[in-house]
Order: sequence, then structure tokens, then C-alpha cells
Amino acid sequence: MAKPSIALALGSGAARGWAHIGVLDVLTEAGIKPDIVCGTSMGALVGSVYASGRLDALRDWAMGADWRAVAAMIDVGLLAGGLVDGVHIVKWLTGLGLPDKIEDLKLPFAAVATDISTGREIWLQSGSLATAVRASIGMPGLFSPTKLDGRWLSDGGLVNPIPVSVCRAMGADFIIAVNLNEDLLGRRLVMEADPAADDANRSDTVAKPESLMELIASIPTSVQSKMSSLSFFGTGSPTPGYFDVLTNAIDIMQDHITRSRLAGEPPHAMVMPRVADIGLMDFHRAGESIAEGRAAAEQVLPVIEAKLKGRSRL
Repeated sequence: MAKPSIALALGSGAARGWAHIGVLDVLTEAGIKPDIVCGTSMGALVGSVYASGRLDALRDWAMGADWRAVAAMIDVGLLAGGLVDGVHIVKWLTGLGLPDKIEDLKLPFAAVATDISTGREIWLQSGSLATAVRASIGMPGLFSPTKLDGRWLSDGGLVNPIPVSVCRAMGADFIIAVNLNEDLLGRRLVMEADPAADDANRSDTVAKPESLMELIASIPTSVQSKMSSLSFFGTGSPTPGYFDVLTNAIDIMQDHITRSRLAGEPPHAMVMPRVADIGLMDFHRAGESIAEGRAAAEQVLPVIEAKLKGRSRL
């Protein structure tokens, strides 16, 4: 009996995307090996690493990364259409030992990006792997767009946050989707101060924006005064900061797009890690995200195994 072709549709979600690692670990331990991997934004990053056989290296980096390691990835480029240019991220991807070309991956792979001129959904299935991933993770307002084949590409989450349709078009018989955009709305924009916080915690909070400002020292002085109010990691401000507003706006957009796309293109199985409390820029919280991905996958695993068994008998 023919084994069904299995595909993974790994969704967008920035730092919440570390949860994909936990999901992949559970599937691997259960002997469920995908034949196709498709990803949007952070799903494209994790998916490409998985398809290259380098997931262990990514997990090790993520688990050891604190906010300082994340800050070191930030290369400010305000004149390039975003706050972050992304050159350091491309170098980091290359350093993980990924192949240069998508065609050289161990599994068929596609990354989803958006043509910001036309609004078209772009499927990147060949060519430079690092460029494809960089284009797919280009969150508007944060990362500058990527020019590829004469088009300016931005985050694939703008059009297809969970690429179920791409998996189906690539010939999948059974699609497992990972949705990181469930239950995002309704979170507080401003966190209440903790009066019991000790001096060490308060000192750490103060140090974060100062360290970030070291990275943007080359920005003109007239802009630096405005940049000092931005926060990648939170400053305890009583009002929503730039990134609070930006990331919540992206959450709202992706929640609505995700619901609409999944209603018309449902997967065969859905894994929904509970990562709503992890902010889009909380890349230093990989341990929590991975654990939530594992827990969600373990809960859905019996359903996946039963459905796959039933399809194998057809």
C-alpha cells in the first residue's frame, strides 16, 4: 500500500516560531517523516534548517541565546525600508551549515514571501536559500524588503501565514499545519510594573535599551532621540512603545488572514502551540516556545497517527 505524501506547513510568528522545533522533535520521535516542508516567515527559517538536516544546531543556538545574542543580530538600516537590514541574519544562516541552494536541501522546500508592489504571494522553491528565507521573514516596519529577480519581497505572513495551499500544490496527500497565530488578540499592550522586582532585575531592564543604542550609534543624532523610545525587549514604559503597537498590529492582521485562509484551505491535522504570551521579538525565550510546541504536538499526535494509518489503508 502506498504511503501518503506528508507535508509540513510551518506558520509565521517571529519568536513564537521556535515552537516549530518542539513540534518537529515530537514528530521525529514518533517516526513521522515529512516528504515536503513549506514555511512562512519564521516557519520558513526553521523549515529550511530542518530540511537541511541541521535542526540540532538551530536548537542549540536558540536555547543558548539571551537578549544580548539577539541584539547582536540587529543591523540598523533606516534608509533601506526597515529598521533592520538583515545582513547579520543572512551570515548567521550561512554559519549554521545550510546549503547555498534550495535545490540542495534534503527535502523539497518552499518559502512564502510577498511582492510588496503587487501584493502577490510568491513561492520561493529554487535559488539562494538564505535569500529566500531572508525575504520570507521580512516583517514590514522592522526588516527591510529583499530584492529578488527585480521584485521587492517582504514577509510571507502578509498573504499566507500558514502555507497549506503551497503544500497541496507541491503534491502532498496529508498536511500537518502548525498555527502560531491562535488566541493572539486581547493581550495587554502595557505590562504592569512588578513592585517586588529586585535590584538585579531592575538593573537588567535598564541595561537592555542602552545596549541596543550602542548598535544604532551610527544613526544621525536627529533620529537617535526618537529611536531611544523604541524597545525590542521592553523598558517598562507606562505607554505602548513603537514595537508594542507594530507587533500588535501585525498580530491582528495575521489573526484575520490566518482564519480566512484556513477556512478555505484546511489542513488534515493542526498543531496549535500556546505561545500567545510570547512576543514577536522575544527570541530569547526559545526554551518556553520549544516546550509549548512539544506539548501541543504530543496532544495532537494520536490524531495524526490515526489519520495517517487510515490513509495508508486506502
